[in-house]
Amino acid sequence: MTPHLADTPVIETERLILRAPGPQDWPSWRAMMASDRARFIRRGAANDADAWRAFGHFIGHWVLRGFGMFVFTLRGEDRALGMAGPWFPEGWPEREIGWSLWSAQAEGHGYAFEAATAARGYAYDILGWHTAVSYVDPANTRSVALAETLGATPDTDADHPGDALCIVYRHPLPDQLADGGIEAYA
Repeated sequence: MTPHLADTPVIETERLILRAPGPQDWPSWRAMMASDRARFIRRGAANDADAWRAFGHFIGHWVLRGFGMFVFTLRGEDRALGMAGPWFPEGWPEREIGWSLWSAQAEGHGYAFEAATAARGYAYDILGWHTAVSYVDPANTRSVALAETLGATPDTDADHPGDALCIVYRHPLPDQLADGGIEAYA
């Protein structure tokens, strides 16, 4: 039996499944965290021990908060492409919609947009959030572009976590979205 987080929702979009993280995702997470892709997550590649602790943080957020980052995969496959979801670790000034792609092969297909849109809809419609931000490293041009494609705009008055250099992107409020917040989840 494969362990899993009980009662964790599954979101289905046109092309993706967003689900709880599981042990099968560790190799993909580990590879991403050991690569240059981790530079915007933890300011550099991680060794296995650091990657393990970060993976535990990712899973533990579901247990402690009742929500967290979803792993997203293509429908009909179970290979993790990345993660997206509502995020609010201790010490964060605001609730965030976060995302990351775990391999270069997943870039350029709109998967992160589709997953982040579904995650934002979930945060607004199911969790009852009234606002959300995304903390984006200004050097992460792909995430800057994604935040702007999602309709988020820089909020220069907002606090950001710790001493991290980031742009705080404020997402449109639920009533500002054409469909009232229900975007791409089933």
